[in-house]
Amino acid sequence: MRFFCFALATTLILSCSNSKTNRSNPIHYLPEQATVIIGFNSVESLKSSIKNNDFLNHFSNTTSYSDLASKLRFCELLNPKSKLILGIGKNKQDSLFFSLVTKHHKGLFVRDSLQNYIEETLKYNNKTIIKSTLNNEIIYSTFIDSIFMVSSSESIIEEAHKQVIIDDMLEKMNSTMGSDKAVSCIIKPNNPFFKSLFINDSLSYNRFTNYTALEVDINQNKITFNGITKAIDSTMSLINVFKHTIPQENQVQLIAPSNSDGFMSFTFHDFNTLKNNLTQFNQKDSIIEQYNSLFENIIEVGVIYQGKSQAVVLNSIDVIATTDALLAEQTKADTYRQVDIFNFSQFDVFSKTFQPLITHSNFYFYCVLDSFFVFADTMDMLQNIIANYQNKTTLSEFTPYKDNQEGLSSASSLMFVANGETLKNVVSKNIEDNLSFNLNNYKTSVLQFVYDSNFAHVNGIISKNKARAIEQAVTEEFSIKLDSDLLNSPQFVTNHRTREKEIVVQDIKNNLYLISNQGKILWKKQLHGPVLGTIEQIDIYKNGRLQLAFTTPHRLYVIDRNGKDVAPFPGKFNDEITQPLSVFDYDRNKNYRLLVTQGKNLLMYDKRAKPVSGFIFKGTNDDVIYQPQHFRVGSKDYLTIKTKNKVHILDRTGRNRVTPKTNSDYSNEAIYLYKDKFTTTSIDGKLITIDTKGNTAFQDLNLLAQHHIYTSSKTLVTQSDNKLSIKSKTRELDYGNYSPPKLFYINDKIYVTLTDLQAQKIYLFDSQNEMLPNFPVYGNSLIDLDNIDKDRNLEFVTKGDNNTIILYQIN
Repeated sequence: MRFFCFALATTLILSCSNSKTNRSNPIHYLPEQATVIIGFNSVESLKSSIKNNDFLNHFSNTTSYSDLASKLRFCELLNPKSKLILGIGKNKQDSLFFSLVTKHHKGLFVRDSLQNYIEETLKYNNKTIIKSTLNNEIIYSTFIDSIFMVSSSESIIEEAHKQVIIDDMLEKMNSTMGSDKAVSCIIKPNNPFFKSLFINDSLSYNRFTNYTALEVDINQNKITFNGITKAIDSTMSLINVFKHTIPQENQVQLIAPSNSDGFMSFTFHDFNTLKNNLTQFNQKDSIIEQYNSLFENIIEVGVIYQGKSQAVVLNSIDVIATTDALLAEQTKADTYRQVDIFNFSQFDVFSKTFQPLITHSNFYFYCVLDSFFVFADTMDMLQNIIANYQNKTTLSEFTPYKDNQEGLSSASSLMFVANGETLKNVVSKNIEDNLSFNLNNYKTSVLQFVYDSNFAHVNGIISKNKARAIEQAVTEEFSIKLDSDLLNSPQFVTNHRTREKEIVVQDIKNNLYLISNQGKILWKKQLHGPVLGTIEQIDIYKNGRLQLAFTTPHRLYVIDRNGKDVAPFPGKFNDEITQPLSVFDYDRNKNYRLLVTQGKNLLMYDKRAKPVSGFIFKGTNDDVIYQPQHFRVGSKDYLTIKTKNKVHILDRTGRNRVTPKTNSDYSNEAIYLYKDKFTTTSIDGKLITIDTKGNTAFQDLNLLAQHHIYTSSKTLVTQSDNKLSIKSKTRELDYGNYSPPKLFYINDKIYVTLTDLQAQKIYLFDSQNEMLPNFPVYGNSLIDLDNIDKDRNLEFVTKGDNNTIILYQIN
């Protein structure tokens, strides 16, 4: 479990005293009434995660969500460089408020030239407070030391200027949070927002624990969280009933039916330890001793939920001893599928023994299934459990349950598993609105507590389960909406840390986005103009870390993994850059050459942004109509530069290496190395090939003036009107407005794609011009195709609606 060791360092959390100290951390400036504290690194990433997550999107129409969203629109004014910490709470009038703090820097609070914005300066004890009104929503902000603070409450801003008593426990919980996580959350005691985490009404949050610190990962169809929870008082919080117990492996899923609403499981190595802790928590003298023999050999107790019915499961390590404890309960009520079902007279034993973990008290029947003793309130409930156990259709065999096991511990003190209806019931306890939606696609969500010495680890998953894809099916993995329309087609780039792929795309406001292959916006960066062509990746420091390299009309950019400019880039140009950046790595030793095209002129730079003095090519007589390219034939390098009536084929230094013996009126198509010849087309659709000696040949392929070609070393693809040819095999497509074809060579297979932009259909063909099964699919741009993760399936990314990116998987 990736998070299990995280909280071991927190064993230093032994006290909760508060003391006056100097405020050294932004969290110190939040008001005491802020009972939910959220830390995040990127406003854009958080907004996108919330907007695109299916579970959170269900709440977008609730009053609570709308109220908070309207108050947080001020985030549009912030341009932070460090982590933001948001505190949410309710005041004495039960009204929602927020406060946000971050480290101050120049350009953080951007509000020039805003519409519907009014600003007023207030004074408080010689301190300056800015009152801002944005779209009729009032916020207050101030600077304290090196901290910028903003709040919906003026009184909170005023109080922040005073000396405060720092909550030591809050500070210690905050110190356990990883700074590299996109979202973290701390839930404080006496919280008005979290009423219960369980289906059992007796397990209220404020009675269950005090402080909880979580790191949260939000993807389109899943929310995962890991962290710790700690109750200060040793007896008054339910989580501490597991103190001095050792978590055991949870096994209730082996017997809980897959059609159940969920279950709760709690484990312990010694019943007497748990019994004594429960006695203290319930403030009783003791649990009645007559029940002890039934539980002496039990290491796990489970409650299975099915509608209004419940069943209790005892997991025994000594079946004979537990059976002996039930000798007085041997009256047979029925036999079902050769399993004896007995009457049970001590129907309230579980509520009396395990209150408040178990409150149901009407268990009238029981049976024994291997090491499990199952007690139910109805015969139907018990028969359903027997049937599913024998048919091996329990939750342990249920694919959605198995899919959620990564990131969870096999052994836990307390585990709660819920289907969609149960999840909705739990959520409704915490939200005042009536929830009109269903969560039926959330087959199994899991909450888990693993008790350690003085605290408990927390693991959780809320997951939307997709239907299992059939072979060769094309499934939509996610779709991400941006704030603005897309400017260009999304493309894949490599994450040098994981070697998996991520997505880069630009919107019409010239914002560049990096998006993970799980659909999370990692960063958003404002550029000076649109990106020209495809973004390249280079390793400028020769250390395995990749940067993005590209041009806009007046900039040459090199950007690192975190969206930061790599010095001395960006390079600025007064004259317009007219072609995409060409990157040459002649000897594959990462001594890159960056070629910038400005009309007729070519400027070559090294990776330090210095002009390469050895490149002597002076330019062309006409504008370059396609970005310069580099080819290697044998041991020689060839640079190709194409104008409307001439092809220059140069060596590394810019001298002519090959002079074509015949020129032509060239099309705007690229030059390819096809069958060891430089290959392109003429403006009237003829295929032109030039060998390394300058011999030129023309072939009439009957292409129209509006045509496109793409080649690999041995495969020629042409598209003219509605005809697509691959290796001379031609097929007619429906009439439409087609993008240029694109060829991919992946795992020794050739794939050819093109998109009908009019019908919004993406086509994918093999090397024999046969369409792949389940195509065409919906899409609105050229695609990028690759294996982007660690499975064997290929994925492709495309534009959906004007502001939407879609990732598909070919199964």
